[in-house]
Amino acid sequence: MSTNIFQYKKCKEKNLTDAYDCAIITLAVKQKTLQGVLAMPKDLSVSALLDFYGPFLSEKQRNLLHHYYNEDLSLSEIAENEQITRQGVRDLIKRGELQLKKYEEECGWCEKVLSLQATLDSDTSTEDKLDKIKEIVNKF
Repeated sequence: MSTNIFQYKKCKEKNLTDAYDCAIITLAVKQKTLQGVLAMPKDLSVSALLDFYGPFLSEKQRNLLHHYYNEDLSLSEIAENEQITRQGVRDLIKRGELQLKKYEEECGWCEKVLSLQATLDSDTSTEDKLDKIKEIVNKF
């Protein structure tokens, strides 16, 4: 379905005849479409990986990843604050993400600690928790 037909149907559904109201809906649809195309999807597990493996990254990468994941700043905001290009920010973040995921593949600390935490937080009996903890620890 083309964007114009979609916009027309949205205006029709809302019984909007005013051109101004339809123009606002059109603009909102276009912005939403562009945001979906241009935005980097956030993998929030990277924030947990950053907590574990952040010290292994360069200070610059660690700061950029922290701003992006923990402070929820956009690439443009980070670029402005750090006085580098938006593309430079994106590249450093992507490289940092890859490094963090590589560390997790090799070490697996984050997954193990989160598994231990989930086990401790579960509503199972103490005996079941101990069995599960032993199983996780034996994987170390």
